[in-house]
Amino acid sequence: MALAEMGNSKLHLLFLPYFTPSHMIPQVNAARIFASHGLKVTIIATPANADLFQSSIDEDTKLGHDISIHIIPFPADEVGLPNGVENFNAATSIEMLGKLMKALFMLQKPIEDLILKINPHCLFSDRLFPWTIDVTEKLKIPRFSSTTSIFHHCVKHSLETHLPHRNIGSETESFFLPGLPDKIELKKCQIEDYGQNSFGDIIERTRDADRRSHGMIYDTFFELEPGYAEYMEKATGKQSWSIGPLFLFSDQLGKRDVDIKHSCLDWLDTQEQSKVLYICFGSLAKFPEAQLKEIALAIESSDCPFIWVVRNQENEQDWFPKGFEEKMIKSGKGLIIKKWAPQLKILNHPSIGGFMTHSGWNSVLESVSAGVPMITWPLFSEQFYNDKFVGAMEFGVRVGVEKVNVVPVMITTPLVESKQIQEAIQKLMCKSGKSERIREKVKEMAAMAKAAVEEGGSSYENVKALIQVIKASAFGEKN
Repeated sequence: MALAEMGNSKLHLLFLPYFTPSHMIPQVNAARIFASHGLKVTIIATPANADLFQSSIDEDTKLGHDISIHIIPFPADEVGLPNGVENFNAATSIEMLGKLMKALFMLQKPIEDLILKINPHCLFSDRLFPWTIDVTEKLKIPRFSSTTSIFHHCVKHSLETHLPHRNIGSETESFFLPGLPDKIELKKCQIEDYGQNSFGDIIERTRDADRRSHGMIYDTFFELEPGYAEYMEKATGKQSWSIGPLFLFSDQLGKRDVDIKHSCLDWLDTQEQSKVLYICFGSLAKFPEAQLKEIALAIESSDCPFIWVVRNQENEQDWFPKGFEEKMIKSGKGLIIKKWAPQLKILNHPSIGGFMTHSGWNSVLESVSAGVPMITWPLFSEQFYNDKFVGAMEFGVRVGVEKVNVVPVMITTPLVESKQIQEAIQKLMCKSGKSERIREKVKEMAAMAKAAVEEGGSSYENVKALIQVIKASAFGEKN
């Protein structure tokens, strides 16, 4: 797999991930991929964030890859955060989110100075750090903006180009997005930055940085979004590279906890093939107790075996209807996991037949790559766009949530009742012509995902092409 023989060993790539695992893990995987091709790679991180992936980097260095972490101090005391709370998933309140944002602003100058000191050949920056474009322009090196799916950015481009002032009627009135390859229907209250007027300046700076960057790096693969890849390059005139699924590349490199077997996998071994519903809404969102109870009632009524990951909740004794947890465990019908769960291993287990998900891009990509259809329940950020994508590609069914949640830590959008949830479960998990077509489609795409990261595959070749672009830029501008 190594491309060191191409004379790239002197190239130095710098990676700056955003301070949340959903952004950090893909970027770290990307960094590891480029290091495996013989390039020098440095990742900037704070101490607690570095701990999340240090073991993987240690494994890579043992293999002889030139990859390291440059740790910068986190201003916990200055902003009033407990030690170790350095990413957004660790926040338990809106107040803590505000303090984390303040810490990010405080870190801008130290990170800028560090980039100038390291003077790499290029910077892979999470797009939520728009100020890095000024640093790279000062150094005259390319900045690549790292992000999630292409579809997400196509939706944003369509909104900004054709409906720039959001003159689209009421909050709940449906409209079709102009110009996209598929017929995508949306509502104003489902737009990513709906209700976030205070972040308008940051959003505009991010768009500007994307426009000034050398290109966009997507954690996706061409076969998943071919029409949208072509649309985006034609619409923006900006070159982009799909180099995912990045976690599939990391499987080839070796990863943390690979030999640890979670007890839930033993339970899955006892279940019938494709019969179990996996339920997980990510590690950031916190549902109110009333919503958890509605989900529990739907599960109980559906009579479908399940694994449910419930994290970041308080008052554990009030999570579910009385006796629900004990009844499910005693009957052997389901498992409830209250801490970390090995999501990739769960999704790839033959007993899993569906995934109820918050529609974060990492989860969507992991589900597609495992050949598992979805019940989509978007909560915040771009998740409504991912929900629409899953629907357009016929990879799952919608639970029917209608409004984006403005603050991700606590879900305050209207309650989804148990009957609505149960209907979605039945649509996906009960055998029917429609559910079988969904399963066939997602399994076909899973095969394409695996092929994309193999030698000669679309993402593998895009990594090689990107290395050549960086090499031409480095030797043309910096030597």
